Amino acid sequence: MTAHLAVLEAAQRLCAGRPEPVFTPDEIVRALPHMNAQTIRTHVTSRCCVNARAHHLSRLEYFRRIGRGSYELLAEHRVPRSRRSKGAAARRPASGIERDTVHAVVTKNDGAYVVDCHEIAVVTQGTTLDEALANLIEAVTLHLEGEDMTALGLGRVNRIHVSYVLPASVDAA
Repeated sequence: MTAHLAVLEAAQRLCAGRPEPVFTPDEIVRALPHMNAQTIRTHVTSRCCVNARAHHLSRLEYFRRIGRGSYELLAEHRVPRSRRSKGAAARRPASGIERDTVHAVVTKNDGAYVVDCHEIAVVTQGTTLDEALANLIEAVTLHLEGEDMTALGLGRVNRIHVSYVLPASVDAA
């Protein structure tokens, strides 16, 4: 299952039993202990948030930021009351559009380059940037082998868009 769908389903489960469909990123992190916490937070606060800054090539409109650390599950993604007991959730992206790009973020951590994908649950690393990128291609290929790509919201993956995160010490003052 792709990371964005896992995050959406966790939000749907959390909100199903609440009077208001509101949650925090930390609640989603706790609901998905097997996933990378940074990936989850990125999805909630940016990749899947309609009113976040526009710095992703594609955005999935699942959530809306309503206050500091508080997000609302948009109406079109709420689980209808008749389906709540079954735990059913959408398996396809809201748009229904198949994408051909997988996005990943590279960070340097303790001498290793760590690569974390957004759309699919792939995390890999390497001692050099070239090694990490080669491992990324192999990991994505192995992860998608035999998968139903349309269920993942992907067509044929033609490219991997990689962003590199550089640490910076910038003061606004």
